[in-house]
Amino acid sequence: MLLIAGTVPIKGLPLTMGQVSRDGDSLSVDSQHIPCTQGTGTMIGSALATTEYLGLEAPYALVVGDDGRGNGSNTMYQYLIENTARLPLNVLALHYCLPNMGLTRGLCSALEKCARRPRLIADAASMYAAKAAGLAGEFDIFTPDATEMAFLADPNATHPAYISHHLFDTDTARTPQLVAEAYQQKSAAEVLLVKGSIDHIAREGKIIAHVNEPDIPALEAIGGTGDTITGLAAALLCAGLEPHEAAIIAARANRMAGKYARATPATRVREIIHHFPQVFREHLCQWSGVCYPKGENSND
Repeated sequence: MLLIAGTVPIKGLPLTMGQVSRDGDSLSVDSQHIPCTQGTGTMIGSALATTEYLGLEAPYALVVGDDGRGNGSNTMYQYLIENTARLPLNVLALHYCLPNMGLTRGLCSALEKCARRPRLIADAASMYAAKAAGLAGEFDIFTPDATEMAFLADPNATHPAYISHHLFDTDTARTPQLVAEAYQQKSAAEVLLVKGSIDHIAREGKIIAHVNEPDIPALEAIGGTGDTITGLAAALLCAGLEPHEAAIIAARANRMAGKYARATPATRVREIIHHFPQVFREHLCQWSGVCYPKGENSND
C-alpha cells in the first residue's frame, strides 16, 4: 500500500482518507475532488499515473484542508499516529503540512509498531519537520530543491526561511558541498534527490548520479514539476525499486515527460503527467529492467 499524506488548499476540506481515482482533470478521494495542479494533488496524480502503468494498486491518499494555522496538518498527523500500525503500508510519502516537530516524532514512534517498517519519503514542509526534529535519518528519500538543500545543510535552521546561506547563493554548483554538510549534520535521508537545472542523487553522503538530460529549462517555471518527481519516486519505491534507483528514474522520467510535452512556461503540470505512460513505455525497461511484453500493459 502506497499512502500519500498532505494538506491541500481547499477551504473546509475535512480529513479524507481513501483510494485515489480519476475524475476528469481532477482526482477523487472518497468522493472529494482534489485538483491536480500543484502540491499534494500533483504528487498524488503523478503516483497514480505510475501505478496505473505498472499495474499496481492505486495509491491511497490522506488529505485535509489547512488555512495556514496548522489545524488540518495536526489532524492529519494525529490520524497517522493513531492508525499507521494497522495499515498495510509499503510506502508512506509525506508532503505539504505545517511543520510540527512533536507530531513528527510521534509519527516516527508509531511507525516502529508496524509489522514491517514502511519506506518513508518526505518533500516540502514534512521534510522540514523531519530535519528540525532530528529524524532525517529515519527517512529513505528526501526531495529538496536547491534552497531546501541549503536548509538541510544548515545546522541551526528549523525552516528554509531562516537559513544562514543567502537564498540567491543556493545554486546547483554548491550542491555537492551542501550534500556533504547535510550528511555530516545527520540532516539527510538515506537518499537525497536534489532537484534543479541538474538533478543530483546522493546516497549515504556521496553523490552517485547526475541527471541533466534532456535539458528542459521550462520545467523550472511550471508549478508542480517538483511534486511530480516525488510522486514518481514514491510509486517506483512501492514497485520494489531501491530508494536510489527510484530517485534516478524519477528524475529522468520527469525530464523526458517535459520533452514529450514540448513544455513551455505556460504548460500545465497535468500535461507533463499525461506523458508519463509514453516515457515508461519507451524508456523504463532500459532504465530499470521493469519490462512489459508488447501489448501486455493496458496503457501501452
